[in-house]
Amino acid sequence: MRIRLASSSQTRAKLLKNAGIEFLQESVEFDEDSIVAKDAKNFVYLATLGKYEVNFKHFGIDEHPLLVADTVVSTGGNILRKARCADEARNILLTQSGSITSIITCLIYHSKEVKIIDISSTDYLFEKFDEDAMEKYIASGTWRGKAGACMVEGFCKKYIKEVRGFESTAMGLTIEVFKPYLL
Repeated sequence: MRIRLASSSQTRAKLLKNAGIEFLQESVEFDEDSIVAKDAKNFVYLATLGKYEVNFKHFGIDEHPLLVADTVVSTGGNILRKARCADEARNILLTQSGSITSIITCLIYHSKEVKIIDISSTDYLFEKFDEDAMEKYIASGTWRGKAGACMVEGFCKKYIKEVRGFESTAMGLTIEVFKPYLL
């Protein structure tokens, strides 16, 4: 069975591929800027629900089960969105440096047999980031499009002191939650 990944994220596509899940990747965009929420879990749920609704309306589930996900980063109770420029990325990363950062992913998987909604969180305790390394990361531009400018599989990896939760959650798709429903 092949599922429809309604996300343009290459990281989510890689997670599915590595899990041996057949998929096609296409989606209808949803404007997350329209969401008003102060709590990170509420925000990520509303963003995922909005993406689900527009993609379900456009594609349905008759041909392929639908998988939609969104991720948000939170430090100190503050939602850290996608940085729009290098200065914003720097400020966001400095907020995470030496702190506990929660990466929260919500997914909705809908097939003819089942519909599941999951919100999972992975907490990272980061050491202080090396400022020269952080500047190189910012200059590389690989933080673009990443919630909280955070790449736990990249730049942030060497600063991780402790992890509580699934790495896949932090990468944007909690494979461990929905994969059992594919069997």
